[in-house]
Amino acid sequence: MTDTRPDPRLRHGRASLAISFFVQGAIFALLVTRIPALQDRYGISDAMLPVFLAAVPVLAGVGSVATEHLVKRVRPGRVLRWVQPVVSLALLAAGSGTAVWQLAAALAVFGLTVGALDASMNMLGVSLQRAYGRSIMLGFHAAYSLGGIAGASLAWAGAHWDLPLPVLYAPLVAVLVPVAFVAARWYADDESGPGAEDGGHGAGAVNMKLLMPLCLVMAFAYIGDSTVSNWSAKYLEDVLHSSDQLATVPYNVYMVTTLLGRTFGDLGVRRFGAAAVVRAGSLLAAGGFAVVAAAPGAWVGMLGFTLLGLGLCVLVPQTFAAAGRLFPGASDAAIARLNIFNYVGFLIGSPLVGALGGAWSYRGAMLVPMALVLVTLVYARSFTAAPARYGDGHERPRTVDVG
Repeated sequence: MTDTRPDPRLRHGRASLAISFFVQGAIFALLVTRIPALQDRYGISDAMLPVFLAAVPVLAGVGSVATEHLVKRVRPGRVLRWVQPVVSLALLAAGSGTAVWQLAAALAVFGLTVGALDASMNMLGVSLQRAYGRSIMLGFHAAYSLGGIAGASLAWAGAHWDLPLPVLYAPLVAVLVPVAFVAARWYADDESGPGAEDGGHGAGAVNMKLLMPLCLVMAFAYIGDSTVSNWSAKYLEDVLHSSDQLATVPYNVYMVTTLLGRTFGDLGVRRFGAAAVVRAGSLLAAGGFAVVAAAPGAWVGMLGFTLLGLGLCVLVPQTFAAAGRLFPGASDAAIARLNIFNYVGFLIGSPLVGALGGAWSYRGAMLVPMALVLVTLVYARSFTAAPARYGDGHERPRTVDVG
């Protein structure tokens, strides 16, 4: 009987990359969930805070663009190996300074390196998925979600025990940096090396007209995600009249259902194909926004956020995977450009819902990300690109998922 299991190098590469996704999820959660503490530490006004928050995704976009050019000379695994510790140290620096300029410098470094980290992680993930010959991207993003839950839980504990940010961040960074360095030893880069991608559309060139549908899906998914992360608590408390404690529950429910959806999502892709999973996710997410908008009370609203987690969770990983299939000869460049629209959606989502909620109503504002998620159905065919021959009825026969 033929052994169809991936070789040890790929299995070790898969495990080490999952660890990196976990570490990044935890680090990012430790930053965003303690923004009020950072604001208090540096005395930043409410008017100035959005400037600092907007600078991070803008610089992350710059970092993603730079990574597109860097990986022509250096493999993505090497980029990831060195930027992930820098991201962790930038978090510690942000929580340890005393002057506003120190926070600005730390967040600038964090933004630039997190863009490079996001791009290189997903480049490695797509490369590994191609080598495996079946869908594994959702599993990596499940590790990111698990890291986010762990980071948010640790941040809650720090807030509960009133720990200063350096006391919270320092021991965690002291653990996570060595973990990331050790995991980096087993990254499984494409053995063809940097700059070796060829073929595909135009001898390794990325055709932005072909990539743009995926870019829009990425932006729409992050508009939906940022709506939940920034407005779920306020919506439950102000619109659905929940208690303060209950208002904190929807985002936790959303994160848990995101983790569950991504944990089992690869099985759905292998069974039904990427396009079918994306269509189902889009419909679930749109239904979630509809339930939230029409909810008569807090518990029905939480049902809507549950549906949102199950629906939105599949879109981003499958969009990265689709870019790799669409441009097999230039997947690194395609992923770096696609990653920029992660930050575009993040920048647009929260202000858009806030402006619509203030000028119109928050119930009505929820219909806008619902409509944008539904537009994803129009672009579902972009998830069925043929060259990679996996994820849409072209799985390797009798493949056993290991590692």
